[in-house]
Amino acid sequence: MARLQILELPTGADDDRPPFILVIDQAPRDENSAAFRDDILNNEIAAHIGARHVLVFEDTIDIPANDTSGYLTPRDAGQELVVQLGDQDVSQLIDKVVRRNPHGDA
Repeated sequence: MARLQILELPTGADDDRPPFILVIDQAPRDENSAAFRDDILNNEIAAHIGARHVLVFEDTIDIPANDTSGYLTPRDAGQELVVQLGDQDVSQLIDKVVRRNPHGDA
């Protein structure tokens, strides 16, 4: 099944909204997708959605800026940052505040 990804482009002085390219990968090449591919070649889809261009690939294309795999992996204890305020661990202070106000009420 095809995937849709957005590749953000640098904003220019005349851009009224952030420019982007729509990247479609894992797209099958068959008779059912022929009309869709024709629309892409004529830039009709890009114009309709406001993209600078639409790129279509049969293979998988990974855009590094869209990589969210780092959010899916459990945190490694070696990556933990410990901040101290004077001689007290700040995480202890945060724990005390959260215990006093568990629902985040101001």
